[in-house]
Amino acid sequence: MSGTSPKLKVFTFLAVLVAAFNLRSAIVSVGAVLDDLVHDFGASGSTAGIITAIPGIAFGIFGVAAVPLAKKIGLSGALTSGMIVGLIGLSIRPWVGNIWAFIFLTGFVVMGIAVANILLPAWIKLHGGKSTVALMTVYTTVLGVGSTLGPLSTLLFSGSNAWRWAIFIWALPAVLQVAIWLPMWWDKKYDFPAETVKSGSTGKIWTSPTAFFIMLFFGLQSMNAYIQMGWLPKIFIDAGVSPAHASIGLSIVGIMGIVGGFTMPVAIARTRDKNLVWFPVVFGASMFLGYVGTWLWPSQGWYLWSFLLGLGGLCFPMAIALIPARTKDPRITASLSGFVQPVGYILAALGPLAVGAIYQAIGSWSEILVGLALGTVVLSIVGFRAARNVTVDDELRRSK
Repeated sequence: MSGTSPKLKVFTFLAVLVAAFNLRSAIVSVGAVLDDLVHDFGASGSTAGIITAIPGIAFGIFGVAAVPLAKKIGLSGALTSGMIVGLIGLSIRPWVGNIWAFIFLTGFVVMGIAVANILLPAWIKLHGGKSTVALMTVYTTVLGVGSTLGPLSTLLFSGSNAWRWAIFIWALPAVLQVAIWLPMWWDKKYDFPAETVKSGSTGKIWTSPTAFFIMLFFGLQSMNAYIQMGWLPKIFIDAGVSPAHASIGLSIVGIMGIVGGFTMPVAIARTRDKNLVWFPVVFGASMFLGYVGTWLWPSQGWYLWSFLLGLGGLCFPMAIALIPARTKDPRITASLSGFVQPVGYILAALGPLAVGAIYQAIGSWSEILVGLALGTVVLSIVGFRAARNVTVDDELRRSK
């Protein structure tokens, strides 16, 4: 955005803000009304499990198609197309009469979000200029805000159709999003042209060691995040913590995500490489202590363990911020994002399912928490390597 007018800069910031806000609110709001939704549709518990698993799996499946789509119609075109598809799902799904129609339209919602997950970092890289770090800060911070506010829409409505209105209301920011992005598409329809890509920088993205470790880092932290979102309140409640305190504990984790979104892009841009690599080690150690504390003294220090798990969750905004920070060419940024996030979200979907299956088999959280704690050691090692100041572009050139 260097050299552009202040008005255009404000419009670009607004475009990133509304896009980031819509990436999570429409998903987490469903979890808050899941019991009422299942009851009204007369659905089974296993069908409810499908609804909870859709986001992670769909992010992986549809995310793969995002980069090829952007190469055909441009980054702005692909992003706007996804937003329109998502708006269709958000507008219709609350009013359908059976669970399978709801699931089908939820696929529309997550399809649009999946495209934005992959392409928004590349769009910021291409159009951000000197404001790239600031835009990434807006992106990762507002992502956390959307996650935190999403479930609160249930407080606005009452009555027999309250759950329908509670998820329909998120179509309103989606309308605003489409209204802002449509002019961006028309103005930047061909904003991903081949001639802007530096020759010699392309290659098989998975041949880059840095890309591979960022993918693992993103995947492992996503798995931990989804496990915590799905199971942490129950772990606390089973240990004697009140349901209200268990919910507050999960909110503490979410608030730390907002803090991380605000700080990590700036930290990556300003911290020397030899110091930056220790960030994931510190975050991993914090998550380790959070799991161990939840295992040994859950009811005595639930607020402290939640804080430590939330601090460890700063791995998420760090992994997101590494995608544009460790690439030079916007097309490589898009390819890296398209490689990192689909795999990461598939791991995120499988993690909670595995924890549920293990708990059903053994009936205890102790072994699960010990396993999760040990897994943070791997997370720290992988994050240490992912954070090195090496660009994927350079590694791809050397591998050709």
